[in-house]
Amino acid sequence: MSISIKKGDTVLVISGKDKGKTAKVKVVLSNKNKVVLERINIAKRHTKPSRKNAQGGVVELEKSINCSNVMIYCQRCTKGVRIGVKVLKDGAKSRFCKKCGEIIEKG
Repeated sequence: MSISIKKGDTVLVISGKDKGKTAKVKVVLSNKNKVVLERINIAKRHTKPSRKNAQGGVVELEKSINCSNVMIYCQRCTKGVRIGVKVLKDGAKSRFCKKCGEIIEKG
């Protein structure tokens, strides 16, 4: 299954504890069908002191979230939308919003 979400996209979280929030995609884990978002799905990890982290303590981490729990966010519609792919006249593919037709990314 191919993921239509790419690094740098703005997405809307549609389920889970962060439902309704928008965020940018930091990492796409296509083999696990997951994405890591900025400041979404924060978990606290208790770490021992080490050479890397001399003090130790509680560290906040951004955990991955399943791709089925996010939708691409359209700036024009101001909501989460489905996207399609169309081929432009110059032969390049582009992703577009299926509601308003706005081009999300030229590729």
